[in-house]
Amino acid sequence: MSRTQPPVPVVIIGAGPVGVTAALLLARRGIPTVLLERHQDVYPLPRAVAADDEVRRILQAAGVGEEFAAIARPANGLRLLDARHRVLAEFRRTGHGPHGYPRISMFDQPELERLLRDALARTPQCDLRGGVEVTGVTPDATGPVGVTYRDADGEHHLRAEAVLGCDGANSLTRDAIGAVWEDLRFEESWTVVDVRTNADVRCWEGVDQVCDPHRPATFMRVGEDRYRWEFRLGDGDEPVRELIAPWLPPSHAGDVEVVRETQYTFKARLADRWRSGRVFLLGDAAHLTPPFIGQGLCSGLRDAANLTWKLARVLGQGGDEQLLDTYESERKPHARHVIRLAVAMGWAMTGGQDGAAPLRRRLLTAACRIPGLTALAGRDLSPPLPAGPLVRRRLRGGLAGTHCPQPWITAAGRRTRLDDLLGDSFTLLTATEPGPSLNALAHALGVRAIPVSDLGDDGTLAAWLHQGQAEAVLLRPDRVVLDIVPAGGRDFTDTATWAALLHTTRSPLPPRRAAEPSLLRSTTR
Repeated sequence: MSRTQPPVPVVIIGAGPVGVTAALLLARRGIPTVLLERHQDVYPLPRAVAADDEVRRILQAAGVGEEFAAIARPANGLRLLDARHRVLAEFRRTGHGPHGYPRISMFDQPELERLLRDALARTPQCDLRGGVEVTGVTPDATGPVGVTYRDADGEHHLRAEAVLGCDGANSLTRDAIGAVWEDLRFEESWTVVDVRTNADVRCWEGVDQVCDPHRPATFMRVGEDRYRWEFRLGDGDEPVRELIAPWLPPSHAGDVEVVRETQYTFKARLADRWRSGRVFLLGDAAHLTPPFIGQGLCSGLRDAANLTWKLARVLGQGGDEQLLDTYESERKPHARHVIRLAVAMGWAMTGGQDGAAPLRRRLLTAACRIPGLTALAGRDLSPPLPAGPLVRRRLRGGLAGTHCPQPWITAAGRRTRLDDLLGDSFTLLTATEPGPSLNALAHALGVRAIPVSDLGDDGTLAAWLHQGQAEAVLLRPDRVVLDIVPAGGRDFTDTATWAALLHTTRSPLPPRRAAEPSLLRSTTR
């Protein structure tokens, strides 16, 4: 039976972590969504296991930061080992990063998906429809997007103002917009083994990459008694116990429970286009990253954080359609950067499979001995966004395009994180009391200009502004610096360029935001 339903603002195809996070971020900005998912429940087996501090900040924005903290395990970073498990290089990422969280956290993906689904169930703006098969997406440059799906009751038709394709590597949405893969030249078959054991496993509480061209491997501790190994497939199939034996005590004869053993083909690919009209690709539908630097899921969540505030601005606040063009132009270069890093790590591990492999291994060993190189390579994986309409970069190395750090601050006598205070919209942070022009701009945006001296942090924000030679910064809702007032200045010098996209003078923020008496409010939501 065919049924046509009333139009909806946004349809999200795929209710994995990327799709659900996108729905939660849109809901916090007042945009309802319908999520279409082929599975009835969370996929029960582990897949992604690592998140960096920026991704944890995104989960905080989605409203699940504290819940995720309860299931996450901080890690030390990454080591490269030779075939005899001797350390070639160590890329430490310990302590808290600028986003206010451990630089690397390990987790179990089914647990993450469960807490995201629980948050979704508490959010009335989100309608999850499981056990359905999406059969068609019809982009339309002039009107709503058509989506057709089938369930036990028959065929249904939806019309949506926008569609987000979070439907994975075999994305129907990608096919619908005519996007094709760009091959970034890495494809290998690996076996992935997830194990639960109480054995005294040899572990440094970080990720080990074994650079052995005959049996390259990855190893990490995921939880209290959970471990993951990944091995490139060889000529023969060795039993799991033999593969993981180098990490177990020689005398261990106890149980080793194999939670999952499966084969994957690791690929490096990038869709040539991420958008057609109001249809967008996110996550594995847009890019495939080998897992060697733990950025596959992270890249998808960055997609959601970048796109959702822009889409909400266009759908709910009169933002210009060209605002949506910046999604691909900002995210695609970063996705390419991450894929290339992962491919480079993969080649470092395997040494390649040609006559030049021994030379590459010798060069890797020599490079890892260069003072300071490993510290440089272990830095944050998010370079500044490229210059564009929403990144007004003037100085090389300036703050525009970078993220504002997130220290703990004090508001209304309570200690809280900066983002919980600032909410979901734009923010003006100033080094001193703002003048009339900055207050006027803040009023047009529907936010306050906040001197960092009022925030009761540990001096992090004042030092950040000083180092960036900025009197004030305009933060986007994703906490990226859009523009700065340079040191000694009083005003932004290029307001017209981005204000036209935001429609700040004729599209006020929703009444709920205008009704708030102050940004200095409780973090209870």
